[in-house]
Amino acid sequence: MLTSSLVLGAAEGASHNGINGGDILFQLVMFLVLLALLKKFAWGPLMGIMKQREEHIAGEIKGAEQSRAEAQKNLEEQRELLKQARQEAQVLIENAKKQGDVQRDEIIALARTESDRIKQSAKQEIETQKEQAVTAIREQVASLSVLIASKVIEKELSAADQEKLINEYIIEAGEKR
Repeated sequence: MLTSSLVLGAAEGASHNGINGGDILFQLVMFLVLLALLKKFAWGPLMGIMKQREEHIAGEIKGAEQSRAEAQKNLEEQRELLKQARQEAQVLIENAKKQGDVQRDEIIALARTESDRIKQSAKQEIETQKEQAVTAIREQVASLSVLIASKVIEKELSAADQEKLINEYIIEAGEKR
């Protein structure tokens, strides 16, 4: 109906050279109706979609800012934890060095004590061996003296014979040993 009236209006306008007020008024009313329909069915939903898109983008920006702030906070926490871990590691290293020094000193002291004990034991053993050797030599000298004395008593010898006899007994005693 609208198109037929437009066509009729256009045909009448062609036959008249003047301005027709009814046609203008009709076209103005139709334009306002079209504008109202566009506002209701196109502009309203379009603005609703745009508003939703604006809210969505604003939410995304806000979420990104929150994520960035949280990431910055986590980064600071991680840096602090790393700093603490380095400090703890340094303390552990220092403690290990101190403990190592203490153990080294203990080991050195223990080694010195053991060394002194071994030296003392060796000295005692040397002293014991020395006493045993002196005792053995005294016993041999005594037995040789007795032997020589008994031989000398049996016969009277000259100085050369006595020297010869002593040398023989010394050799004989050396072979027995």
